[in-house]
Amino acid sequence: MIALRLSEIARITGGEVFDASNAIDAGGAHAAGVDPLVDGPVVTDSREAANGSLYIARIGEDLDGHQFVAAARSQGAVAALTSRPVADLPSVVVPDVQAAFVALAHALVERNEQVVVIGITGSSGKTSTKDLLWSVLQRHGETVANVGSLNSEVGVPLTICRITPTTDYLVLEMGSRGMGHIDYLTRIAQPQIGVVLNVGTAHVGEFGSREAIGKAKAELVQALPATGFAVLNADDPIVWRMASQTRAHVIGAGVSAEAAVRALDISLDPQSRASFTLVTDQGTAPVVLRFHGEHHVGNALAVAAVALAVGMPLGEVAAALGEARPLSRWRMEVHERADGVTIVNDAYNANPDSMRAALQALAAMGHGRRTWAVLGEMLELGPDSVTEHDALGRLAVRLGVSRLVAVGQGTQPINDGARDEGSSDLSGSSGSSDGESTWVPDTDAAHELLRRHLAPGDVVLVKSSRDAGLRWLGDRLLEDAGSEVPS
Repeated sequence: MIALRLSEIARITGGEVFDASNAIDAGGAHAAGVDPLVDGPVVTDSREAANGSLYIARIGEDLDGHQFVAAARSQGAVAALTSRPVADLPSVVVPDVQAAFVALAHALVERNEQVVVIGITGSSGKTSTKDLLWSVLQRHGETVANVGSLNSEVGVPLTICRITPTTDYLVLEMGSRGMGHIDYLTRIAQPQIGVVLNVGTAHVGEFGSREAIGKAKAELVQALPATGFAVLNADDPIVWRMASQTRAHVIGAGVSAEAAVRALDISLDPQSRASFTLVTDQGTAPVVLRFHGEHHVGNALAVAAVALAVGMPLGEVAAALGEARPLSRWRMEVHERADGVTIVNDAYNANPDSMRAALQALAAMGHGRRTWAVLGEMLELGPDSVTEHDALGRLAVRLGVSRLVAVGQGTQPINDGARDEGSSDLSGSSGSSDGESTWVPDTDAAHELLRRHLAPGDVVLVKSSRDAGLRWLGDRLLEDAGSEVPS
């Protein structure tokens, strides 16, 4: 991070610095000469502290972070941000730890005058796009991006606190579970570039409609300055209408003729990795992606639009897109087991749009091979849950998926939809025929079924919302054949 004395953090947050005897007051006066330099990572998890760390003692629903200050100190933390004095570390004591955390992050962005802040939102694809954008931009300058899906009111300031005085690009995935959430994040980070990938039905149970989700996502482009860039999916009507809601220069990305950054001649290899011609106002260039699934073309176009906007040459952008690899776990992770079974673990999260994209990728990868779709529940769909799960079962049959396994409570409609569409019952089968479907109560039952029936050459997609836990099933399937599970 950008190194700060604890007294500076107190001035930024309006807090008061304490050691065991109130070492420094809010004005920076030293009562006992204690003013540690915070030059290590800012953390909210004491286990992640290191030399020079500032530990943020948040109070959550189940745990009080103040209980772990000593643990943070043992890991190397030199100070804490707290809501009450603690005995184990010098600390800045504030009335509201979250508000102080946000104030610190905001101040760090302002201290680096050169950094270009890029926000990414959308119903699906945020993390993969963030990873891809980091891979491309880091060739052009020092780049910091969220780890995994740290895209909330905690994850965004944590990521901001990782910037240094020489950081050129800060890439921030921005999630939303309600109106005003993205607006809150933009006020912390002040993005100059905003990317809106799509508006689907993720969290529709909380928002009520796709139109409401669109209003929430539009908060990103509404926050952009007139000198900034709004990269919008020109193929999504709700996203494309956001062009009228921003002061920033609009760049359309997609396959439609309205897009300034387009893909032509899209093709897929046997692993469902896309190749296409990147078309821009600077010319054209061939791109060959290493990401699995045609849906990553749209993500790549958004990344190309950002990279070109910050001044990367077209040829360098195309080369960087082709060299980038997936970085975050459980997002279309493809692993070949020693026995010839392919495991596609895409079970970090799920919504109807990402489920359809994953099933289409499975179908593309499975030409001449037996395919398995092992699907868990999609959460937060509200009253549309049964209909959306039923539709997935029907789609799996229409795509020619050989085996469908619906796992856990809430997924019976997947099995019902597949049966109504024409599949047969897998539960008592030896696994010899195609177009079969079954429901199992949990991941243990799914694991046992797969252990009995998988054969060399099979392709297995594991997909669910995170809390359904199927990502661990995907890891178990790798371990069954002695394959190494990624860390």
